Amino acid sequence: MAFPERFSNLPDYAFPRLRKLLDAHAPGGDVIHMTIGEPRHPMPDFVAPILAANIAGFATYPPNDGTPELLAAISAWIKRRYNSNVAENRLMALNGSREGLFNAALAVAPERKNGHTPVVLMPNPFYQVYTVAAVTTGAEPVYVAATAQNGFLPDFAALPAATLDRVTIAYICSPANPQGSVASRDYWASLLALAEKHDFVIFADECYGEIWHNAPPIGILEVAEKTGANPERVFAFHSLSKRSSLPGLRSGFVAGGAQGIAQIRKLRAFAGAPLPLPLQRVSEAAWTDEDHVVTNRALYQEKFAVADQIFSGLQGFTLPEGGFFLWLPVEDGEEAALKLWRETGVRVLPGAYLSRDVGDQNPGKSYVRVALVAPKEEMQRGLIQLRDCLYQ
Repeated sequence: MAFPERFSNLPDYAFPRLRKLLDAHAPGGDVIHMTIGEPRHPMPDFVAPILAANIAGFATYPPNDGTPELLAAISAWIKRRYNSNVAENRLMALNGSREGLFNAALAVAPERKNGHTPVVLMPNPFYQVYTVAAVTTGAEPVYVAATAQNGFLPDFAALPAATLDRVTIAYICSPANPQGSVASRDYWASLLALAEKHDFVIFADECYGEIWHNAPPIGILEVAEKTGANPERVFAFHSLSKRSSLPGLRSGFVAGGAQGIAQIRKLRAFAGAPLPLPLQRVSEAAWTDEDHVVTNRALYQEKFAVADQIFSGLQGFTLPEGGFFLWLPVEDGEEAALKLWRETGVRVLPGAYLSRDVGDQNPGKSYVRVALVAPKEEMQRGLIQLRDCLYQ
């Protein structure tokens, strides 16, 4: 049986790779999971009552693009959070941001650009769906290193003009997964200008935008509006998974220009998986309520403080500006993850599983990613064991 060649060179996804690395070995202690970015804080109190009140909605097909109430709640949240005006016709509800990051590329990326194979840009390391979206559209993925030297944000402008002229989409994550770096106002403005110059669109993955250390991250929507950028150049993706500790709800949205969103909605009508109506009702409440977000953020900020104390003085350690991962320097990520597992039972992800080799360089090879999602006391035990195993 033949399978598509376009996926033939994809490595195993990060977590199956991790299981192959670790599971043949016994853990060295009680298992502490610090690999998957699955929030484990309590979900908001309003979720269960709203689901119960709307349970009959599972018996009907849901609105494809989002209920009017949900789109209005999202629009109002964008106005409060980013002081940006995004009407409901520039929004679409998503069955999780990953679905949107993939399907939006299929909806808006042309098959050819200037007579050539298109290019899709992405940071390296990166969220793995970016690559699958690129190859599915027939584009060439171009991985641009996001390292300590450039503040863990890719310098797309340094690419050759001939490459930039082939770009259809540039993916960027802020706060970044895995490093927690945040794009500044100037960074967004420069990227918007580059997109205008070379005629491509920006997919801004901002699903960690409500988890921050000192200050709320600037968003691309507010910078685009203030600089007068063409709204069709921008697609911003958000999720309730991290903001509201509701990863199982699979609820998010994409905001963009009216023409681009119309294209995404058209594809959704043919081949999409809309969010069930009861989950849309929960989502309406989640985007409207801020109290649970403040509580959730405070829990992460407590964890940031614990991590900062444990790793104080460690060369190369920086506290993330946003998100809930630590990006810790080691000599070799796979060797460090295996040593940690065999000696302590703490489970972390090698950084190379989130990045690609470019030439003889892999910007994730000398790191491990550590998710600060467990309860604080469990997380603290894991971090202390990690420090004592890998850095003493």
